[in-house]
Order: sequence, then C-alpha cells, then structure tokens
Amino acid sequence: MTHYGVVNRPAAYARTATQALTNVTYGYIGLLASHDLEEACKLRPALTGGINTRDGKLTCRAVSDAHELKYEPPF
Repeated sequence: MTHYGVVNRPAAYARTATQALTNVTYGYIGLLASHDLEEACKLRPALTGGINTRDGKLTCRAVSDAHELKYEPPF
C-alpha cells in the first residue's frame, strides 16, 4: 500500500493565498457589479460555467445528468 500526503500550503500562508485569490476574482466582481448577469457572461464567457441555477431552474448540465433532473440553459 502507498500513502501520499499533500501539505495544505494556502493554510500555511493565509495572507498570501488571500491576496492571490483576491487578485484573480476582483475583476469578475467589478464586472458583475457594473453589468447584469447576462451581459457580464457575454463579456466573460467563463462566468457562465459558474451558474448552477437561475430563476429557479437548474442550469448545470452535470448536476442535471447526475440527478436525472431537467436542464435548462442559463440564457
């Protein structure tokens, strides 16, 4: 049997990890604050992948397939 352990580096360097995460996500936050969701997703298509539900409808195909639920596109 082989055992493999990985150190949780972000926990060891919380401030640096927080700063890195903030640097990556801040642009998305500003975009969503300046535009409605559909327009923001047109400007940054990667955002669409983060929408799981919208207006009470399931918009994540992987979840709908896994649970045999109806899928609807987010837009």
